[in-house]
Amino acid sequence: MKGPVRVAVIDSGVHAGHPHINGVAGGVAITRDGREEADYVDRIGHGTAVTAVIREKAPDAEIFAVKIFHDRLATRIEPLVRAIEWSVANGMHLINLSLGTSNPDHEAALRAVVERVRGQGIMLVAAHEDAGVRWLPGCLPGTVSVALDWDCPRDEYRIDMLPDGRTLYRASGFPRPIPGVPPERNLQGISFAVANVTGILASGKLS
Repeated sequence: MKGPVRVAVIDSGVHAGHPHINGVAGGVAITRDGREEADYVDRIGHGTAVTAVIREKAPDAEIFAVKIFHDRLATRIEPLVRAIEWSVANGMHLINLSLGTSNPDHEAALRAVVERVRGQGIMLVAAHEDAGVRWLPGCLPGTVSVALDWDCPRDEYRIDMLPDGRTLYRASGFPRPIPGVPPERNLQGISFAVANVTGILASGKLS
């Protein structure tokens, strides 16, 4: 691969001026009705925390904020699919999805867009399951499937094999530490396991 790794973070946007972010290369906001807008500023905090994990591990990556969550961590399937399509069209190498759905009604749409992603050689990193619940699209073939491992150090990952022979990456659910804030009071969970794997991939330490 020539040039820096390009990473799309599909989430609540990014606060680019946060000291853990050090700027982003660009981005877009996609509204609930599928329109593209320029305001990808994070007003929830989740996307910024996820991006900080990736930036910590891959400081030279070009990160793009793809905002689909505007006032809460929920949206429709159409903006998610549109965000993935935007990432493909804009030359991303990695797509971080620290999100998912357990609704089987969305499987066909997500399976179709995952196939397009895989056809372009792009890695889509997403949660395979959480607390025994299967998550889409991270449980689908063609994704980099991630699960939580609270015992795994933040700068490492562990590998399991799924019944269908695919690889499952296990990673820590802790985010980048904030000085003076105990880990149990910070955001944590499967979102950050996904981001930890994306960051390791973007750094070139996992392929």
